[in-house]
Amino acid sequence: QVQLVESGGGLVQPGGSLRLSCAASGSRFTINAMGWYRQAPGKQRELVAVLTSGGTTTYADSVKGRFTISRDNAKNTVYLQMNSLRPEDTAVYYCNALAVSGFRPQMDYWGKGTPVTVSS
Repeated sequence: QVQLVESGGGLVQPGGSLRLSCAASGSRFTINAMGWYRQAPGKQRELVAVLTSGGTTTYADSVKGRFTISRDNAKNTVYLQMNSLRPEDTAVYYCNALAVSGFRPQMDYWGKGTPVTVSS
């Protein structure tokens, strides 16, 4: 099993910045990709950014140029730097990992989410 714990969410004014963190823990796991998703009230969960083990990044069009995903392999932690935040960025942000753990096949693991509110 792989456990993911998000942190760094909160209330920020439009134009401000936040950095989200997601720490992965477990036993004998290999992460092939990690990403951030978000779900706003009344809307479906959507992909925000993905980072593969090879370093390839993918961003939603709505966050390109404003958000940056990165990873510290030594700490098993992925980050999402969010700049120039807008009210429409308000959502619960979820960390996701595509990983192999023990003898289990590759599967998705999810954190419980951290809320981000952008409001003046």
